Amino acid sequence: MRSTDAGQAMRARARMVDRLRTQGIRDERVLAAMQGVPRHLFVEEGLAYSAYDDTPLPIGFQQTISQPFVVARMIELLRAGRELGRTLEVGAGCGYQAAVLSQLATEVYAVERIRPLLDRARANLRPLRLPNVRLKLADGSLGLPEAAPFDSIIVAAAAIGLPPALKAQLAPGGRLIVPVGGADQRLLLVERQGNVFRESWYETVRFVPLLAGTE
Repeated sequence: MRSTDAGQAMRARARMVDRLRTQGIRDERVLAAMQGVPRHLFVEEGLAYSAYDDTPLPIGFQQTISQPFVVARMIELLRAGRELGRTLEVGAGCGYQAAVLSQLATEVYAVERIRPLLDRARANLRPLRLPNVRLKLADGSLGLPEAAPFDSIIVAAAAIGLPPALKAQLAPGGRLIVPVGGADQRLLLVERQGNVFRESWYETVRFVPLLAGTE
């Protein structure tokens, strides 16, 4: 798809957005953000023809780019009647979700533990010239203390339990969404109300595990 015209890519994105609507995504700003980001530029050229299918795709290093529905659903749950504000993304991967978040958040801090993937995310994002996205090599399970607190935190890897560092870096009134579990995973939404943390469980998902350290 990289070598075809922009019109074909736009039509493929429009079909993807129509499918997201039929799957139950209702937040029009999330749908517009998904429409606005050229997903095919974030995958290998040989997989570009599948970029707008509702499926995860490999991006190397045993990592994947999440299927469009999961990206849209997690962001929709984070927004739900409010602005994303200052946002932390744990697991930048190829940079796609950071690009979508950039359309909706005032600032996006995206951390990635695998240096070659971080380099790829930087290269993928550079042509889009997104001034509100910052990338950093870091252990995502520890969050990003120097930029905390965050109004929104989104985790693109499955934790065994809620990482305490991420919970601690959530601003009052903020929300955190993270896949939790091992073989069986579900989305956990955490909302901070003062010093009270309210938890809500959502769909079954499948993510690579959240690992510590950098490489």
